[in-house]
Amino acid sequence: MTASAIVVRLIAAGTLLRLGFAWAIGLGIDESYMVAAGRTMRLGYFDHPVASWWLSAGAAHLLGSEAPIAVRLPFILLFAASSWLMFLLTRDTLGERAGVWAVLAFNLAPVFGVTTGGWVLPDGPLVFCLLGFALSLTRALAGRGLGWWLLAGAAAGGAMLSKYSASLVILGAFAGILAHRDWRKHLATPWPWLAVGVAALLFAPVVLWNMQTGWLSISFQASRANAARFNPAGPLIVLAGSAAFLLPWIWAPAMLAWSRAFRGPGFAPLLACMAAPPVLLFTIVAIWSRQVLFHWPAPGYLLMFPLLGALLATWDGRLLRRLTAGTALLLLAALAVVSLEVRTHALGLKNDPALQAVDWTALRPALAARGLLNGVIAAPNWSDMGKIDYGIGPGATVICLNTDARQYKFTQGAAAHLGQDILIIAPRQDATRIAAAYGAVFDSIETLPPLTADLPGRPGMVFPVFLGHRLRAWPPS
Repeated sequence: MTASAIVVRLIAAGTLLRLGFAWAIGLGIDESYMVAAGRTMRLGYFDHPVASWWLSAGAAHLLGSEAPIAVRLPFILLFAASSWLMFLLTRDTLGERAGVWAVLAFNLAPVFGVTTGGWVLPDGPLVFCLLGFALSLTRALAGRGLGWWLLAGAAAGGAMLSKYSASLVILGAFAGILAHRDWRKHLATPWPWLAVGVAALLFAPVVLWNMQTGWLSISFQASRANAARFNPAGPLIVLAGSAAFLLPWIWAPAMLAWSRAFRGPGFAPLLACMAAPPVLLFTIVAIWSRQVLFHWPAPGYLLMFPLLGALLATWDGRLLRRLTAGTALLLLAALAVVSLEVRTHALGLKNDPALQAVDWTALRPALAARGLLNGVIAAPNWSDMGKIDYGIGPGATVICLNTDARQYKFTQGAAAHLGQDILIIAPRQDATRIAAAYGAVFDSIETLPPLTADLPGRPGMVFPVFLGHRLRAWPPS
């Protein structure tokens, strides 16, 4: 069987599994928030650029449904395409056998194969565009024509429309070109700069939106690197977390392959340079930043997979087959357990972490039965608001009663409802906390009988409900 045929079969099998998992579990907190708060398509959004928001909104519109499998479908299909791009990139630069192992490892690494591959997150279009950028750039540098420079620019622009951290990989590519005597000659021609112009043109709407909002989105992301406290263990924690997200037996050889690639043959040094900025920056920032999420360096690790594939291609085949089979079985077992717990709560885990992936769609009939659906509905924070908003569905008037409202800043906010009564759905909160938070902005706050909703595996789930009488000021002084 040819290498390309093997990869096609891997992609088909992975896509079927992701479709099944997308059907089995509800949307997570970030997914619910993105689908619900992104129903109105805009030129910019608070948390990230537009690509993932447009994908979920477009899928919901075209398919006429916000069901998890519907809004996740574009991301699943993009990951299938990303796997093929991974094969082409690795085959072109390091050989066909390396391409097969790169695709296999890429699909088995949970941070890519599970979350990027099937969830409504910015990482789906980001990974697709970065791989397209790397493939187009290597072919352009190999002298395969102006068209590849234009495609590289378009892919870079698409990556920037997905997530701001794409700029780090693009800067790494520029550094790799500068460092190579033959490649930097291209910078004396107009073609790389034409590619830059294409990327800038695509990204221009996001820049314009940020200018109009006082650079709100970019400053929010940049503020995460602000100094909070000295934490010398931070880099080790980030590396350990990234290793867990990739799986340690994938992360360790990937890091080994990356460290060797800077002096490697062909395009290996360019891939190593592209991988370096995200991995190094977020690891270093962890020394002083309040929080660095473990998936932030993922765009850097992405570009290590071709290098990892080349390394794995030199290993003993029997060992690799056993390691692959064991990893696949581990992932399948984990996904089965998660799906079962989300749908049935059979394990009865304390604090019910699987509740994050349970859709709160039962809220809508519960609210309608008590005549509470037609007023203004609020939640105390953006994460609960996302779950509630998605659960209720389109058409309801919702606001986030928090100064950190994220994308809900750009919907009709609380200030538009002064003088009105507001229904507050407040999971995990009691009357004392609600009074402390909102007593100064309402004439009075009435504690209503809680809502009960039958969620999957969780019959009679209780949601505390309060009625704020006459909102008189927002935001709180």
